[in-house]
Amino acid sequence: MVRSNETVPVTGFILLGLSAHPSLEKAFFVLILLMYLVILLGNGVLILVTTLDSHLHTPMYFFLGNLSFLDICYTSSSVPLILDSFLTPRKTISFSGCTVQMFLSFAMGATECVLLSMMAFDRYVAICNPLRYPVVMRKAAYVPMAAGSWVSGVINSIVQTSLAMRLPFCGDNIINHFTCEILAVLKLACADISINVISMVVANMIFLGIPVLFISFSYVFILATILRIPSAEGRKKAFSTCSAHLTVVVIFYGTILFMYGKPKSKDPLGADKQDLADKLISLFYGVVTPMLNPIIYSLRNKDVKAAVKNMVAQIHLTE
Repeated sequence: MVRSNETVPVTGFILLGLSAHPSLEKAFFVLILLMYLVILLGNGVLILVTTLDSHLHTPMYFFLGNLSFLDICYTSSSVPLILDSFLTPRKTISFSGCTVQMFLSFAMGATECVLLSMMAFDRYVAICNPLRYPVVMRKAAYVPMAAGSWVSGVINSIVQTSLAMRLPFCGDNIINHFTCEILAVLKLACADISINVISMVVANMIFLGIPVLFISFSYVFILATILRIPSAEGRKKAFSTCSAHLTVVVIFYGTILFMYGKPKSKDPLGADKQDLADKLISLFYGVVTPMLNPIIYSLRNKDVKAAVKNMVAQIHLTE
């Protein structure tokens, strides 16, 4: 559809995806499908071991189980749509379907930002105040912390999605993306979007800025405490307890900052390459990061590896 003098309400959207690069669609379909299966398997195993293994019934692994469940929900809200876009000639999504996909994406993204900051606080207390850890991070504290992460993410999503979907959409209904990405959708609105922009800036400050500052300050104190440990073995052991979380944080926020902070090309001839690069970076953020999370926590955590081995051994015994 194209703009015309008549205002025609939009009932659905067309997702461009990689339609401008059809030669890449089959390869990316196979690649993303494999990544999605790894996400489901890896995060599913982490949820199982953190639930079934009594040795992992601690605040850190409770948060990790929440992170794994969140990654499954986040990718499941977008990856099936992306895979379908590679196979369907006319890549359409209904208005209501776009709303649901946008809501889930917003909710999961904001929740993960807050949840990662809660995990940073858990590591801060464990390393900087180990004697007080059982008191500070008791079940009555860490369960509401995780629940608060989910509730805050859902509230933010309700606000952002409702503000976006109340806008009138008329004429142009082509979204130059794989999914209903909020910025791509707002470009199609035939009304003033200043309120949406202000709301998103405020939300970014709350769900990106504050968690980044909180995590940064937490790790400043953590590193200062680790450096004061006299033995090299003690420093290594202390750092190993938070290295996995720190790696996940760097990948998660690093990708976001690169995706939204890199300068836009002013060369019109490079616009197509830039659009392709933006889409691939978005894929990395939305698919590769959730795939890496269970791998990082499994490879760098002996407790998780031991729990997985015990679970596999029990499965073999029951066969």
